Amino acid sequence: MIRGLLQLGLLVAAVYAVLLVYVYFFQSRLIYFPSIGGSGLSTPADRGMAFEDVVFEATDGVRLHGWFISAPDERAVVLFFHGNAGDITHRLDTITLFHDLGLSTFIIDYRGYGRSEGSPSEQGTYADAEGAWIHLTQERGIPSDRIVVFGRSLGAAIGTWLAAQHRPAALVVEAAFISAPELARHHYWFLPVRTLARFRYDTRNYLQSVSSPVQIFHGAQDEIVPIAHGRKLFEVANDPKEFVELVGGHNDAFFFSGPLYRRALDEFLDRHLPRAVPTATKLISGRRD
Repeated sequence: MIRGLLQLGLLVAAVYAVLLVYVYFFQSRLIYFPSIGGSGLSTPADRGMAFEDVVFEATDGVRLHGWFISAPDERAVVLFFHGNAGDITHRLDTITLFHDLGLSTFIIDYRGYGRSEGSPSEQGTYADAEGAWIHLTQERGIPSDRIVVFGRSLGAAIGTWLAAQHRPAALVVEAAFISAPELARHHYWFLPVRTLARFRYDTRNYLQSVSSPVQIFHGAQDEIVPIAHGRKLFEVANDPKEFVELVGGHNDAFFFSGPLYRRALDEFLDRHLPRAVPTATKLISGRRD
């Protein structure tokens, strides 16, 4: 009996040790999913939007691909950083919303995603973001106060990092997490994730250095990034800031809360593009609408 229990304990310990080794050395496979859903064939043109295929370089020389979608009577340009799964071809619904609101969009694929070269990494995605910023501000000559940085999920961490380096007109994030280790601790509570973590994506730390107006969207039923993450980010963000609680989960709150989402974003941009910036903090709840 004792011998059997000992053997079982050793087996469990061995399996746990193998799991720790896998998680430590193959973390990127748990973070980046560029091929999920495949690379779609749809383009903005299928939605009646004119667009340019853009090839540009990250700051470390990696060649990247993106789309620039022009909006008539442009009120600003959105620099769009998408989530960790799929590529830019899967973001046409959001691009269409921006276009309808009079926003041109520059959306990029990170290295290793879509038609971009290279392999994804944390520092690599920051170099990708900086390259996109340079493309807009230097190659296209767009003033920083006409650029809205938008990031969803993983893209929220990347966009917040970029907004901390520069001063865009505004930073808008959706389904943002506090940091990669904090999110991993929620999902992998049985692992010593703080010790194992090799990726930081420290959104909370970056956000404290952002001086632009901040709008945070988060689904109340988000099953991947709990809404508590969004609320904690809201607490540390500098004024002016706004929290918009949506109805829905991680991947569907944008759809379930469509009218609220559109109205909140439109009004936020009206306040901060390009008129005087109010200092009051505002809270919008999806439950009250």
